[in-house]
Amino acid sequence: MSVVDTLHSQFGLQAWTSPHITIGVTAIFVFALVASAALLSLQKGKLDFNKGLLSYVKFAWSCFLKPHERESDGETGQQHALESFYRAQATVYDATRRKLLCGREDMLGLLAAQLKHRESQHELTKPVWVDIGGGTGYTIEAMNRFLSVENFFSHVYLVDLSPSLLEVARKRFERLGWNNVTVVCQDARQFRLSEPTGGADIVTMSYSLSMIPDYYSVVDSLTKFMKTNAVLGVVDFYVQNIVDVSCRNYTGGVFNRHVNWLGRAFWRTWFDFDRVNLEAARRDYLEYRFGTIVSASERNYLLGGIPYYIFLGCQKDFTSGSSSIEKLNATFTESPYLSAANHRKAMNEAIEIATPEIKSKAYESAIVNLSSNLPLPSAFYQNHHYRIYYNDQLPKHTQFNDEYIYAFNWEDPRVDHRLLNINSEDVILTITSAGDNILDYLQNSPKRIHAVDMNPNQNHLLELKVAAFAALGYKDVWKIFGEGKHAEFRQLLITKLSPHLSSQAFQFWLEHAQVFTSKSNKGLYETGGSRVAIKMVRYLFTLFGLGSSNTKLCEAQTLNEQRELWPTIRRVLLSRVLNWAIVKTEWFAWKAAGVPPPQRNMIIDDYLKRKGLSGGIKKNQDVSGQAIWEYVVDTFDPVAKDTLISNDNYFYYLCLQGKFSRSCHPTYLTPKAHNKLSSPGAFDGLRIHTDGLNEVIARMTPRTLTIAVVMDSMDWFNPDEDAAAKQAQALNRAMKMGGRILLRSASIEPWYIKDFEANGFSPRRVGARFPGSCIDRVNMYASAWIFTKTAEIDSSPRAKANRANSVDVEALSI
Repeated sequence: MSVVDTLHSQFGLQAWTSPHITIGVTAIFVFALVASAALLSLQKGKLDFNKGLLSYVKFAWSCFLKPHERESDGETGQQHALESFYRAQATVYDATRRKLLCGREDMLGLLAAQLKHRESQHELTKPVWVDIGGGTGYTIEAMNRFLSVENFFSHVYLVDLSPSLLEVARKRFERLGWNNVTVVCQDARQFRLSEPTGGADIVTMSYSLSMIPDYYSVVDSLTKFMKTNAVLGVVDFYVQNIVDVSCRNYTGGVFNRHVNWLGRAFWRTWFDFDRVNLEAARRDYLEYRFGTIVSASERNYLLGGIPYYIFLGCQKDFTSGSSSIEKLNATFTESPYLSAANHRKAMNEAIEIATPEIKSKAYESAIVNLSSNLPLPSAFYQNHHYRIYYNDQLPKHTQFNDEYIYAFNWEDPRVDHRLLNINSEDVILTITSAGDNILDYLQNSPKRIHAVDMNPNQNHLLELKVAAFAALGYKDVWKIFGEGKHAEFRQLLITKLSPHLSSQAFQFWLEHAQVFTSKSNKGLYETGGSRVAIKMVRYLFTLFGLGSSNTKLCEAQTLNEQRELWPTIRRVLLSRVLNWAIVKTEWFAWKAAGVPPPQRNMIIDDYLKRKGLSGGIKKNQDVSGQAIWEYVVDTFDPVAKDTLISNDNYFYYLCLQGKFSRSCHPTYLTPKAHNKLSSPGAFDGLRIHTDGLNEVIARMTPRTLTIAVVMDSMDWFNPDEDAAAKQAQALNRAMKMGGRILLRSASIEPWYIKDFEANGFSPRRVGARFPGSCIDRVNMYASAWIFTKTAEIDSSPRAKANRANSVDVEALSI
């Protein structure tokens, strides 16, 4: 268990990560070291200050007591300043920096993962590595844990300006016997590679950028010896206010980036004593000069919460010429192309047949950035095009507070396959949710799937699943998504999954790695907004001693055996007292079950119709409570009676056990599905949109969709508004004639049926849940519908022009 986990479980993490507490603890620790240095300095000749705890005393003396040497006529400038600071502590530098300089191994792991991915794509052979400010060579030796320095790299150059540190580095490489490492004592601004190398494939700066006074010229000089497709890796201290980056769309996300005022003031002042500069401009300029591949902001809580960041970048590549901007007219939602390095060829091929009126958010953001000489958004520099660019700082995305609602899907894909018969010609639009059903649809190799969700965290979850299939074997995939736990998840995230994730998704999972690794929780399937209901059920089982009954229910091999066990559990789960206290409340419906007020009202309306009661008493608490209770009873009783939980109904098995079993799990977790989804090109047709359905549909080429799966999203609309009609119109415009919409509803006869009929669709109810019957294995919805497009309703000039245009824009898919 990590230090942070220990503090969390024993004392409460929030208290110990308070800036006041952590800074105070750090101050006490430092003062203790200083006092030790003062007392032991008198015995300096008798003690070995290069070993054990005494090395920290030497470190404290050099950093906090020993004055900087003054410049003389013969010794001036940055080299003199570095030697003044490092000469006395060079021999203990590595021993005393392990806990202070956090993130170095993480940065190297991320770089190694990128290099391995490029090598697998035949984009890299025997790379050249330049380590700027490498000091003692620790970074180069540490890389050997991820890649063989001697065998993987053709040559490695360590560039530093401190002779004392470089002497340590030379002895290190002599000991290791590496002949392909060259130590260079030179100003980084003047360093150049010899002509035969062709430039560096990888450049690193590990806690060196913050110590370079003239950092602008050093950062600029990097491009002079980097190849066009080189990767830059940086890890360093920083402090920053979120306001500083609130208007930037190219930083790869701002998750955990903000440092509060006290932290900014303290750490900037503290490090300034040793000429380490933490001003925000250093990181800002790095992000301005290079495109962001991966960015992450972390804290070293062991030493008071020191902020540090990891940055992986590449050359911008783009110019701001008008020709480049015009060619980006070819970038639109149905055929997004998000590679900054290779965009020109694709644009030239696509420009002739593009629909210029339809522009994606990627196009619009590129126009702004190119005209301002800024890097493109991070999405352009990723290895995959799955995740469509979005502005993660908009309120409509930040409202979810960095949390997904659903950790698994609540819709039965078996029914979807039966009703839709998905094939290789289908272009599908669907709500992401947890992404389980999308992975299920991909088993049938549709031409394209557009996954849409307003909550970016739901899309982060889908991204993680896609990355897992791209990078991991079946055993690891099963642990992460079958059991919901994996002790090595953080290591896998950095060393294997990271090349297949967007920067935002990587940030999210780096911060939430404890979901899979913590020993104090049940794992993935007890997280998200819906965890409240699942945890409540488990708590009730414990409270009423139903643990063994729950186990027997989940092990029952026949329906008769299951039916005999159900009443024992039913007395608690479906008790009138529980319904009165919790289930019937609006808070529980929305926060725990994800049922919004409009959908709750639909349930109550159906109850009133069934009972022959007036709609005027809808607000009566007794009536609404009874309606919800009956709805819950009609959901669970048929499930227990007609579906076998132990080996067929993985939805309820998961709720009761907190994980899947080898005999009860979604199709995407089978070895056969793993073989399919881990094959090259398995996700080429996937697009992940972080936006509302209407916004995505509006940017799609008309008449390209064949299937839309909107789950129960229509239930969320207010009947007194025209949102449902507008969505029906938008879907009509996007769908081919004969295209189908599959939706589920909490109502037997949803009020918005008329809106689809008025907008060119023919409705057909394909499932109805009446008391005592199951509509599917989940049985959570009252009805399922297929709407088939039978008429065009868009008569605008643009629509007519599009119908006249015989070009198949799907051919533009890249």
